[in-house]
Amino acid sequence: MEPSPARVAVPQKSPPPPPSRGTKNVIQATIMALVLIVSVGYIFLWIMLPTNLYRKQWLPKIQAKANSTYFGTQGTNLLMYTFPVLFVAVLGCVYLHLRKKSNINGYHHSNGEKNALAAWKRPIIVKGLGIVSRIELAFLVMFVALIVWYFWVSLSISFQKITPKSAAKDGENVWQAKLDTSALRLGIAGNICLAFLFFPVARGSSVLQLFGLTSEASIKYHIWVGHITMALFTAHGVCYIILWAVIHELSAMLEWAKTGVSNLAGEISLLAGLALWATTFPGIRRKFFELFFYTHHFYIIFMLFFVLHAGLGHFTYCLPAFFIFMVDRFLRFLQSGQNVRLVSARILPCETLELNFSKTPGLTYTPTSIMFLNVPSISKLQWHPFTISSSSNLEPEKLSVIIKGEGSWTKKLHQLLSSPSAVDHLAVSVEGPYGPVSTDFLRHDLLVMVSGGSGITPFVSIIRELIHTSETLRCKTPSILLISAFKDSSDLTMLNLILPIVNSPSQISNLDLQIEAYVTREKQPSSSEAKKNINTIWFKPKPSDSPISPILGKNSWLWLGAIISASFVMYLILIGIITRYYIYPIDHGTNKIYSSAAREMLNLLFLCISIVVVATGVFLWNKKQNAMENKQIQNLEGATPAASPNSWFYNADRELESLPQQSIVLATNVHYGERPDLKRILFERKETSVGVLVCGPKKMRHEVANICSSGLGANLHFESISFSW
Repeated sequence: MEPSPARVAVPQKSPPPPPSRGTKNVIQATIMALVLIVSVGYIFLWIMLPTNLYRKQWLPKIQAKANSTYFGTQGTNLLMYTFPVLFVAVLGCVYLHLRKKSNINGYHHSNGEKNALAAWKRPIIVKGLGIVSRIELAFLVMFVALIVWYFWVSLSISFQKITPKSAAKDGENVWQAKLDTSALRLGIAGNICLAFLFFPVARGSSVLQLFGLTSEASIKYHIWVGHITMALFTAHGVCYIILWAVIHELSAMLEWAKTGVSNLAGEISLLAGLALWATTFPGIRRKFFELFFYTHHFYIIFMLFFVLHAGLGHFTYCLPAFFIFMVDRFLRFLQSGQNVRLVSARILPCETLELNFSKTPGLTYTPTSIMFLNVPSISKLQWHPFTISSSSNLEPEKLSVIIKGEGSWTKKLHQLLSSPSAVDHLAVSVEGPYGPVSTDFLRHDLLVMVSGGSGITPFVSIIRELIHTSETLRCKTPSILLISAFKDSSDLTMLNLILPIVNSPSQISNLDLQIEAYVTREKQPSSSEAKKNINTIWFKPKPSDSPISPILGKNSWLWLGAIISASFVMYLILIGIITRYYIYPIDHGTNKIYSSAAREMLNLLFLCISIVVVATGVFLWNKKQNAMENKQIQNLEGATPAASPNSWFYNADRELESLPQQSIVLATNVHYGERPDLKRILFERKETSVGVLVCGPKKMRHEVANICSSGLGANLHFESISFSW
């Protein structure tokens, strides 16, 4: 019987007293109240949209006040559907800034989930959707209900107006008129979906963070809404094609009217959307990721011709989400335009890399954050997301990511760095980091982390952060049980990455850590792997390479709010001037009618100009501030290269090199030829609050979700960490 791994007791320290409810708390509560009121009103508008009360009584009164010679008929929709969302986004920036300042070490302290909401957060597995909480499922059902509500109510009202006499006026039969109306309502229903489609893909969005979401966790919402959107738009287009074929007017497909709806533009938009949609299904996306990646850029063609097809009135429905996405996308473009300083790389025998970058102390992030990497020498266009494994508090001048060689891009990177003639400099660009504003791991008594293969990566960042918390802040931290399943014994070297390459804490004994590692495909340690070392490469950064720094500085949320508000005001001023002093005189002062396509292109042009001018100005200002801070950072490229020791899992009898490594070794128990009995392990935990985090293959995540949702462990609180796309 194998001895149990050594565990060092955690000295019981009193948690820090909760912060007093001061001015910041009052402001935050006020902001959240405003956000909830505006958000409920915004959703209420969508609910009332198809009703006669809205269209015949409310809308005419609003139009009488909102329509003007400066904004035309789109003024009403700008006021009702665009302004509220951007108002919430700006308020969210202020709220997140205050919350970031008030949080201690990026943690959010809570008293657990001993309330009715806890049951709604428990996971369930839905075929086709994967792991979802009851809250997520409820919101999905409500969203679908909104689409059905709009389609049914608007169709019922329209059908009441269709009679044989009214249809004959348009040269149609009753069923043809109903098909025409149905196709139109399907298109508008798709437009409602489009209004929400871009929210989840704005990685740095304050709207997502305001409601406790991250870009990684929100991708599934984008996928759900995207499928519904394309299904409705496809049905919209097919219905019109059938109608034109029946009435022998297929030539209408090529019409591009000077005013009103352009059929040809709609068909181009639909074709681009179909090409994009076809590559999003899991079977194609996973096998042909590059095809999926490149075709996803068809969204530019899709949105451009959608605006030319539907017009500005319908575009203002989806403008707020698209506006926030465009701001985020341009900021990412600015950030990715410069190479970052890559200091070193640790190369493991299991085709895994740890890349270590220099960063400014002003760049902070929370555990489980992600960052997108681009290596031009492999592909100038491809960007890949990786979980950050370092802690911005434990390692204030370094940022690390762990990359497992599982795809073609990652394998090329591993081959490049592990070859005998490895490069001494590697050009890398980054986007991010992106992650939650705060975490609530400290609310649990125990953290059970279940990982499979490279799924250990986010847990490395959590462990490093808790090491800092226990050593520096001297507050009570939860016990940690890390359960890691690996295919081969060479993968055990990934446990070496729990500690940073340099500046490891002199003591980590205050952290109550237990590691249970399972090697599933081997009955005993492989003697051939024992000779393989973990190699370290030290790079020689160029003077032009800069440390990773916050793109908008330390007060990034306030700057983001300023960009959103200033660029939108600039957009309104530009379209107001061009409408009042150029378009309006043509429409009303002559017999000519200004082209709808030209008006729509001008709106898109001014939208882009406003974002580019304001965001670039803020970026350059903060870049200057970051440059001043960079001069104070000690150059890391002068560090003395040192060979990494052999993995201590293969040389357990050799002299341990440091106390931190010794503590990790003593806390580790390796099991060969078996898989973890997760049900037994989880149900045996009797702590009051057990946070269960899982990151790994789909089967493992579903198994843990089923255990936590069974109702037999009321103390288990589940959280899945994975890239669902």
